[in-house]
Amino acid sequence: MKHDRDRAWVGIDVGKAHHWACVVDAGGATLLSVKVANDEAAIGELISAVGALAAQPVWAVDIIGTPSALLLALLAQAGQSVHYASGRIVAAMSAAFSGEGKTDTKDAFVIAETARLRRDLPVIGPGTDLVRNLAVLTGHRSDLIADRVRMLNRLRDLMTSVFPSLEREFDYSACKGALVLLTGYASPDRIRRAGQSRLTGWLRARKVRNAAGVAARAVTAAKAQSITLPGQDVTASIISELATSLVALDERVKTLDAQIRELFAQHPQAAVIESMPGFGPFLGASLLVSAGDLRAFPSAGHLAAAAGLVPVPNDSGRRTGNLHRPLRYSRPLRHVFYLSAQTSMMRAGPNRDYYLKKRSRGATHSQAVIALARRRIDVLWALLRENRTWTPAPPPTALAA
Repeated sequence: MKHDRDRAWVGIDVGKAHHWACVVDAGGATLLSVKVANDEAAIGELISAVGALAAQPVWAVDIIGTPSALLLALLAQAGQSVHYASGRIVAAMSAAFSGEGKTDTKDAFVIAETARLRRDLPVIGPGTDLVRNLAVLTGHRSDLIADRVRMLNRLRDLMTSVFPSLEREFDYSACKGALVLLTGYASPDRIRRAGQSRLTGWLRARKVRNAAGVAARAVTAAKAQSITLPGQDVTASIISELATSLVALDERVKTLDAQIRELFAQHPQAAVIESMPGFGPFLGASLLVSAGDLRAFPSAGHLAAAAGLVPVPNDSGRRTGNLHRPLRYSRPLRHVFYLSAQTSMMRAGPNRDYYLKKRSRGATHSQAVIALARRRIDVLWALLRENRTWTPAPPPTALAA
């Protein structure tokens, strides 16, 4: 009995400004339920208060990310054991408790009870810190890419208003040389005055590939427009400013990609994930971030269900066999599996063969990609379970002695 009194389970409903903590004993009775500010002093007081209630507390949180960073750091510093009760698990457990209302108090109690009743919650350890860092880097990269798309759209809109012939000449989302050109030459008259030879030398000095080709196309576009359009000079200066920002942003993304690649390689499952066609460092890191801890899923089916790739029945009365996409699933996780499947089927191999088989049977492109994504989850799960990398052909079965 003394052992039971020394034990307690702490559920933390994580928030940005504050958390709600609930402590339960071995019988599920509430020992403490309190609102805690998300600052070092308040969290320190909570740790001390829980320590006075039980010598062996088990902590559980529902979020691993920015809001819980300070909390997890202080718990680690105090040598506390912390488990991760994902939102999916907590939502399922909530159905077992009375009341439909959702409050921080109830959520914290459900998290504490989940930690008390279940023994399969993963422990937050060094690997979790790595995933949290990947979440910061991938999130920042996504923000930069969104900024890049916005800036490119603005640049092309401005070019269409004053220099449409040059706007049509290049794909500015893929041609770095065209962006470098615009940093110094964004108007027809300036390109004509420079001439092809001088423009080629200027681009070469800035290490532009195929400088002569870029210069030739720019001069041709400039010669096609002799009229000066209203606001051309002011617009050209803004275009040059946008192009300069885009070149700098591309360099930042390149540096960020190197950081993600280096950090992702440190994860124990990185080699297995990246071995699968369609998974590079960024999508692999996004998978780890979106899935949380892959060990928290009991099977490939559970992982597929979390990604919304397992249809659920919608039967009623005599209507049977009706399936639809589940309403509750992780959209970021589904996006990762969809993108990786779409990338994998672009090259010859078993992934493309499976995709083409689905298309030949009447599936649309999206349906075939989703079917491929679901199949790839089974493959990925088997690889992770056996801790081996992907090969085009399955490994030979060991012969019986």
